[in-house]
Amino acid sequence: MDTQPYLNRINFQSKPEVSKAALFELQHRHLLHIPFENLDIHYHTPIALDLQKIYRKIVPSKRGGFCYELNGLFNELLQAIGFDTFLISARVHGENGRYSPEFDHMAIVATVEGRSYLVDAGFGKFSLEPLEIVLDAPQTDPAGVFMVDRHEAGYYRVSSQENGNWSPEYIFKLEERQLADFEPRCAFQQSSEDAHFTRKKVISIARPNGRITLNNDTLKIAEGGEVRTVEFEETEFERYLETYFGVVL
Repeated sequence: MDTQPYLNRINFQSKPEVSKAALFELQHRHLLHIPFENLDIHYHTPIALDLQKIYRKIVPSKRGGFCYELNGLFNELLQAIGFDTFLISARVHGENGRYSPEFDHMAIVATVEGRSYLVDAGFGKFSLEPLEIVLDAPQTDPAGVFMVDRHEAGYYRVSSQENGNWSPEYIFKLEERQLADFEPRCAFQQSSEDAHFTRKKVISIARPNGRITLNNDTLKIAEGGEVRTVEFEETEFERYLETYFGVVL
């Protein structure tokens, strides 16, 4: 991997080194500069778990991706810098209170300075910085308050705090996975009517004080605790996409 163009893409201007501070800055900048998006699914472009293709899409083409692409490539960057990392599978909490199947989400575990961290640049609205894998200790992040605790059957659970209440995000095990392990679920996400990603287009990116999210016919700009919503005809989607995300398909 040619790391310098990737570092330029996320505006990481320091010399990359293996440290907690660098890990935190890398994830934060990644989320501020590379969007979460599922547009290839809706424009009938197959998503393959091929790191060279993902690199070309995200770095020179200045696109985004979903978890398998974003965290798969980010993990390669971290390892190229020298971080001790591995991929993990996560099961996402649903509206029905159940968790999705294994490999529904991909995240990263990094160990640095003797501590392990949950690293995730591919979950949309989530923590902006890595979360230490330490139990029952609320962690204040620029994007909110999060906590890791034990779940059943050997899983860890990560939750976010909303209005004083804890809301589960996903569960995971500290079991190393390979990129190829995610291929069947990646195919499902692109083709099944039951998959969340096939239902509507979405692209979303964090901002220093909020987030911008665009779907089929709605733009939401969250800033400083306030949310501005713009509704439009779906035929105008690509105009909003270029204006707010600089993406031309």
